[in-house]
Amino acid sequence: QLKFVESGGGSVRPGESLRLSCVASGFTVDVDGIGWYRHLPGKDHEPVSCMWNNTSAVYSKAVKGRFTISRDNAKNTLYMQMDDLKAEDTGRYYCARGLYVCYDTYHGVSRNVDTWGQGTLVTVSS
Repeated sequence: QLKFVESGGGSVRPGESLRLSCVASGFTVDVDGIGWYRHLPGKDHEPVSCMWNNTSAVYSKAVKGRFTISRDNAKNTLYMQMDDLKAEDTGRYYCARGLYVCYDTYHGVSRNVDTWGQGTLVTVSS
């Protein structure tokens, strides 16, 4: 069974940082097409970041320069370091897997995910 378990969400003030973790089971994270999406209040799911080709990453315009995706293959874990958080980053963040997840991230669409995590909540408020 393919499964993600996310953690690391919480409540922070604007400008602060969080590091999200996502432990995978049933498959390895060193695959093309793995990343993070988020669901912001009143909006559809949107892609945030993804990894492909072992080390390459793609970021949405909203987070580029502030968020960094990485993975530890030995721990089978995906991470996302989120710096300089803003109130508009408030939402639930999900691990996602799908061959064309980076297509989603590049084009700002959300239609190529075949496995979702349960999500972790991030709240940014002063």
